[in-house]
Amino acid sequence: MNKPRLAWAITGSGHYIEQCLEFLLTLKDVDLYLSQAGEEVLKMYGIDLSDVRAAMPVYRDKTASSPPVGHFYKGYYHTFVMAPATSNTVAKCVLGISDSLVTNLYAQAGKCRVPSIVYPCDVAPEIETTAPGGKRVMVYPRRIDLEATDKLRQFEYTTVVDNVDELIVTVTNRLKSLA
Repeated sequence: MNKPRLAWAITGSGHYIEQCLEFLLTLKDVDLYLSQAGEEVLKMYGIDLSDVRAAMPVYRDKTASSPPVGHFYKGYYHTFVMAPATSNTVAKCVLGISDSLVTNLYAQAGKCRVPSIVYPCDVAPEIETTAPGGKRVMVYPRRIDLEATDKLRQFEYTTVVDNVDELIVTVTNRLKSLA
């Protein structure tokens, strides 16, 4: 087996997606997974998927059984990162629903005791984010979304981060611990 890799998933959240992708593109030995909404959001933010494909393998949510999740059982991945993650994806993960590529990846990572690092879009009652086109806007997550994020913080093998800087530090520290 080759050296284990990092699996990174992007869902349909645009919350600091450009900064997440900028950091992601600095990493080596990464496979990118896109939910259907994630692919749409990248386009909305003007991010060319062909540029990303030139840097790493990209898997899209196009099958019912999500065959790539089998990589976790083979020790192919050492870490799973989900950034940014929508409130919908976080809620499904908290409820144990794995009906999409990304939620299935999270479930299988946990079942295989592979650490996950998650950057939810809903981490505080008031959040500044960037809309497509670059305009800064305020959003106000619902109580139910904040509760789901808090519940996810309690999951085994899961680290929830609150901002891009914390994401970068947490992923970097994880990679250093494996070196």
